[in-house]
Amino acid sequence: GGSSAPKQDVKDLSYYAKCMVGGALACGLTHTIVTPLDLVKCRRQVDPTLYKGTADGFKKIHGAEGLKGLYTGWAPTLIGYNLQGIGKFGFYEIFKATYSGLLGEETYNNNKALTWAAASASAEFFADMFLCPFEGCKVRMQTTIDGSFPKTFGAAMTKMNAEGGASVFYKGIQPLWAR
Repeated sequence: GGSSAPKQDVKDLSYYAKCMVGGALACGLTHTIVTPLDLVKCRRQVDPTLYKGTADGFKKIHGAEGLKGLYTGWAPTLIGYNLQGIGKFGFYEIFKATYSGLLGEETYNNNKALTWAAASASAEFFADMFLCPFEGCKVRMQTTIDGSFPKTFGAAMTKMNAEGGASVFYKGIQPLWAR
């Protein structure tokens, strides 16, 4: 048998799309599944005396609001973290390829860790911009328990927009970037 040329590491649109879908699934589904835990955590951050602990929070929320109540904020969580996952995973690969191309093979090979860190930071910058409007909505839905804020996604987004326009959706961007 003849020898064949080394296989090229081709990254086409299909590759990047798979990374984005994988990121959406990895972030969106996992964050949505743990919505009840996030709900208790957020409410305890606002009022540490509200529940004795996580189990007490689950019990009290379920007793007062039912199973549906435990998943308050699931829709903006699913949408926001799907979008963040697209940015984290898909954009990371795009930035990695872009930066390695700009640096050239030798410089890239000598600075892979730094290049990967820059690609990761660049991807996270955009991923957080995708997440921020939905995370803000989710937090408001979860932490306003006196009935003064909607518990459904569409109504919550509409109310936030009416209260402050587009800028209200990015009030939390700096803390996201700082973490």
